[in-house]
Amino acid sequence: MELRQLEYFAAVADEANFTRAAARVRISQSGVSAQVKALEKELGAELFDRSGRTARLTEAGREALPYAKAALDAAAGLRQTVDQVQGLVRGHLTIGMVIGCEVKPLFAALAAFHRAHPAIELELAEDNSDQLVTGVRVSLYDIALVGLAGDAPEHLASHVIAREGLIALAPPDSELAGRDAVSVEELTAYPLVTLPEGTGIRAVFDEAFLSQGLIPDLALAASAPGAVASLAARGFGVAVLSESMAADFPDLKAVPITGVPIAALLALVWRPRVSAALEALLPHLKAAFG
Repeated sequence: MELRQLEYFAAVADEANFTRAAARVRISQSGVSAQVKALEKELGAELFDRSGRTARLTEAGREALPYAKAALDAAAGLRQTVDQVQGLVRGHLTIGMVIGCEVKPLFAALAAFHRAHPAIELELAEDNSDQLVTGVRVSLYDIALVGLAGDAPEHLASHVIAREGLIALAPPDSELAGRDAVSVEELTAYPLVTLPEGTGIRAVFDEAFLSQGLIPDLALAASAPGAVASLAARGFGVAVLSESMAADFPDLKAVPITGVPIAALLALVWRPRVSAALEALLPHLKAAFG
């Protein structure tokens, strides 16, 4: 029995899918399948029911999974303990960040970390915040910079960088630009442009309207703050972004939105048990973000 077999078994169990598990552990689907079959042969029992579209755990698989994860945790703890005793930090870190990320402290922290630990490979990946949080939970990412609505996700460690309200952005010659504030209800009179579902800003946006029983006139959704602002500047509608995002577009008039029940959060999230490499990265991130 090999640790990699237990790792692939746990990945398929978490993903309920051999293809997604293969992407998570970065080998081919056939490789994952072969190693899981080898584990099943050694144990003398099938761990997955493969008859449907998802890989469902059998009774034997459900009983075996906690022991497999405990063995993986023990192996990771052994490596971390020995590395700490010897003063070594090595390995690979995958950092997730929201699409269109322009948060310069993140890149400053990674640069400082790379200078201090050049032997550690760094990999960056972009996605929507909900996918990043899921990726952290299933070990696809070691840590991620995400946008959240209201609260940090349960069962993950987090460092909140910003807690903000929503801002409406409009061309300076527009009627809205002459106002000091605009309510959620008043925004229903305007076509709106914001980020897509799966982002923290969009979750706060949707909750603001839902909580008051209102339906927004959503003209367009764009994946990056710059695209949202650019569409607003070209007359497609009023842009809705967070305070820090809005500050990057001084050519548009920023108008605070009142009546938003929850805050938009920008935060780092990671699993509570960290590798030696992530433990070395965290101080750089916290120092960069303050």
